[in-house]
Amino acid sequence: MALQCGIVGLPNVGKSTLFNCLSNAKAQAANFPFCTIEPNVGVITVPDERLNKLAEFVNPERIFPTTVEIVDIAGLVKGASKGEGLGNQFLANIRETDAIIHVLRCFDDENVTHVDDTINPVRDKEIIDYELQLKDLDTVESRIDRVKKQAKSGDKEAELTYEVLATIKEALDQGKAARTVTFDSKDKQQIAKELFLLTSKPVMYVCNVDEESASKGNDYVEQVREAVKGENAEILVVAARTEADIAELETYEDRKLFLEEVGLEESGVARLIKSAYELLNLETYFTAGVKEVRAWTYEKGWKAPQCAGVIHTDFEKGFIRAEVIKYEDFVKYGSEAAVREAGKLRIEGKEYVVQDGDVMHFRFNV
Repeated sequence: MALQCGIVGLPNVGKSTLFNCLSNAKAQAANFPFCTIEPNVGVITVPDERLNKLAEFVNPERIFPTTVEIVDIAGLVKGASKGEGLGNQFLANIRETDAIIHVLRCFDDENVTHVDDTINPVRDKEIIDYELQLKDLDTVESRIDRVKKQAKSGDKEAELTYEVLATIKEALDQGKAARTVTFDSKDKQQIAKELFLLTSKPVMYVCNVDEESASKGNDYVEQVREAVKGENAEILVVAARTEADIAELETYEDRKLFLEEVGLEESGVARLIKSAYELLNLETYFTAGVKEVRAWTYEKGWKAPQCAGVIHTDFEKGFIRAEVIKYEDFVKYGSEAAVREAGKLRIEGKEYVVQDGDVMHFRFNV
């Protein structure tokens, strides 16, 4: 599945350093604005302890983890909505992504310049929020002009669209993101979704801190928490420079020792990848056999035939049934045969909503 998270933020907040830690695709990390001109795309492996555990029991020839795409997008400045700096390019690139990872600088370092000279993550957040909201306001207002006449003429669909646009416009006028607006009816929800507004995308704030603040945060992080508490957004604390040092270590043992020394159980990169995966509303099911144990990505709420189609479209077209083992049962009994014997293997049909961690085998006929 080609769903993407876009890393955004002002210039020199640590976006490219973080991206370098996430991906083998090395973005240029430099101490000046706009060192990232073209968006860099990295296909990132999602850490999942369950995959390794299943492999221990099955002992397959190959192991395939699931992945998520991360895009490093050029830094934004004031006036981007009007084309300032690389504004037009930034906004076009972010429109193509499915979720936003917003990096905020939460560390002091006189050797790393800031585009506004002082460190203030809440101000930085508001600059980007404002530019995205302005662009969305332009989009909404132009759509309102087009549907208003149709709505007055009695076109029911146009009336519904106008109501959605007017509600979102009111929120944007108040300095709120489109994602803060909720609609009760599915028709209105679908109309809002099809507007593809920048501020409707789910967002995660990444507070980039120094090494000392990696495990406990700092005053800057607390300021961000206070500023976003009404947004229903996740906050992650990561020390990008420390993560870069960890990425240079060659062995798992060395990385684990380093993390212990700085007071962390898991690297910030691993936490970020997992959070990005969840931000995209993605879950994982597994297939397990002697040839391979593989993790497959699907959108939360998908039914069995849709999930089968992730493997191959023929699986969805000719879907007959799914044989399902709960991950916990597989681990408890140690093999598919033992699960069958214990009566824990379930047969599910077309209406089965796949659950995160299901171990599945699909029967189909084309």
